[in-house]
Amino acid sequence: MHSFFGNTSTDAHSDLTSLLNADSTCSPRIDLSSYWVPTLYNDNVPVEPTGTTFYYPGEGVRDDVIARTQPLPLGLRIVAGNAKATQPDDTGNARWSCLHAGHVGSSKNFVTCPAGTMLESYLDFPQCWNGRDLDSADHKSHMAYPVAGTCPASHPVPVPKLRQVLRYPVNGDPAKFRLASGPGFTMHGDFFNAWPEAEMERRVRDCIRPIIKCGADGHP
Repeated sequence: MHSFFGNTSTDAHSDLTSLLNADSTCSPRIDLSSYWVPTLYNDNVPVEPTGTTFYYPGEGVRDDVIARTQPLPLGLRIVAGNAKATQPDDTGNARWSCLHAGHVGSSKNFVTCPAGTMLESYLDFPQCWNGRDLDSADHKSHMAYPVAGTCPASHPVPVPKLRQVLRYPVNGDPAKFRLASGPGFTMHGDFFNAWPEAEMERRVRDCIRPIIKCGADGHP
């Protein structure tokens, strides 16, 4: 079971044409991209996030690399995280924390959030592209994470980093939580880019490259 956000038409048969001819729940609605994650269960009852934020920072690489960031190519597909993980890895790309309870800290697996707070999931997608492929057999090999502030030679094209933040209206004992894919460290996200090309280009030009924080409308 997965939870879906963004494009309202997404299903197992979605392609770029179907996404571009559908509607979106995003703000702004011009973002026709599709985003989905494994559903969270609380005592085996599915829980949908009450807060969902998908945004595109340029951070994670040196400023000179940010300055040559390219737009995410139309039709790009990415999977971040590992649905088949059997133990936590040592990266910070996926993590759990508590909203308004920073003292709890973050973890690769579910954390115990105090009453009155919410469980949060953060997931950073890779921001280095091989410059050729919109997808790959594992939906990952055409992308890479930066190393020492720059993109590796195998994936030389820096693109905006997609960061996914989900807030679930649950707290307390994490033993009652699971994802459809398993423990918290199996959190993963799927992304199918259907941003209008001119709009993506404008936001990269006006916000990412000059390192200016922009709102949902793509303006400072």
